[in-house]
Amino acid sequence: MDLDFSEAEIQRYARHILLREVGGVGQAKLKAARVLIVGAGGLGSPLALYLAAAGVGSIGIVDADVLELSNLQRQVAHTTGRLGQLKVESAAAAMREINPLVNVEVFAERLETGNVQRLLAAYDIICDGTDNFETRFLLADACVLARKTLVSAAVLRFEGQLSTFKPHADADGPCYRCLYPEPPPPGMVPSCSEAGVLGAVTGVMGTLQATEVLKEIMGIGESLSGRLVIWDALQAEFRKVRLRRDPGCSGCGDRALPVAGG
Repeated sequence: MDLDFSEAEIQRYARHILLREVGGVGQAKLKAARVLIVGAGGLGSPLALYLAAAGVGSIGIVDADVLELSNLQRQVAHTTGRLGQLKVESAAAAMREINPLVNVEVFAERLETGNVQRLLAAYDIICDGTDNFETRFLLADACVLARKTLVSAAVLRFEGQLSTFKPHADADGPCYRCLYPEPPPPGMVPSCSEAGVLGAVTGVMGTLQATEVLKEIMGIGESLSGRLVIWDALQAEFRKVRLRRDPGCSGCGDRALPVAGG
């Protein structure tokens, strides 16, 4: 592992290197890591900024949307002056302003069955910051098939959820379908655009998501594999729920289904 840091890198990451659990070795792991963020919105914004600030060497970001005024209430990587731009370009600009040492790769496309395997192939850890169940399930299934660690967060109104899924590396670890076997029927669970979301909730959950990604890269602390964190902002209450792997799961169990695309 390359521990040859420039003087600028030592100064930039000094507060990391001082941590016994991180040090130079941990910072080198961050520098060598490749992380893909799917979604450049409320979750993806703080996630992208903190991963860039932390010195994650290569960060890809996937999103086909254009920045709108209603996004700015929560999507803190973007600015009023960049309205009308692609979100991936706006987020990349913010990331590079924070840390020009990081390689940012943008993919202005919607995650679909035809491109999911290509997009995941070059990355070590995948982050789900999407806002619809179709994409969430596609991404989760593709991560199981490609043996990629998935750090997934979700928000709605005043509540957030967070977990890490890596059944390929954790014999007892569930996948996303062990928790949610099938998408809910259309209209049963409203989207943020329908039910609303407190902007700061996305900031908290995206920051927690970034923390879990950094932990996974460096191999420190306790992984959230097999655990689901639920945060109720109105009650200022965190809960942690144990998740179990389902042997009959259609995602990672004996009945696992292939993911289409190539």
